[in-house]
Amino acid sequence: MTGIEDRFVVVPAAYVLLLRGEGPGTEVLLQLRQGVDFMDGHWASGAAGHVERGETAYDAARREAREELGIGGLELEFLTTMQRTAGGEPIDERVDFFFSSRSWTGEPRVTEPEKSGGIRWVRLDDLDSLPGPVVPHERVVLDGLRTGSLGAYSTHGFD
Repeated sequence: MTGIEDRFVVVPAAYVLLLRGEGPGTEVLLQLRQGVDFMDGHWASGAAGHVERGETAYDAARREAREELGIGGLELEFLTTMQRTAGGEPIDERVDFFFSSRSWTGEPRVTEPEKSGGIRWVRLDDLDSLPGPVVPHERVVLDGLRTGSLGAYSTHGFD
């Protein structure tokens, strides 16, 4: 039997994928991570961040969209929960909640320029045209969204 000190700590995060258009022409808003420690120079969800104590993942997604893109009134649709790891260290045990929205108020814009190299709408079927890589675990979700193969639960980083 293991003791509580042997358990890992799970870090929850919420991600918002803004979508527009339908079918093969569906576009997603991505943000270039710049000036940050994690995945600097990678394209990522338009808005994302840690779920704070006492906050639901839905509330965190709405807060992050407001803080990072200056938008509100999101009608969120749950996409998937991803359990991921990167080497088994406690800080690397993650649970990510991905949401999409096709409806919001305001015009998305960069509101934290010290952390962003800009935003760009890109077709889901044209992610390889970006001038740089997409954060790997987010690419899994985007590819699943594109192909219609995204399940309610997904994993990344496990052998």
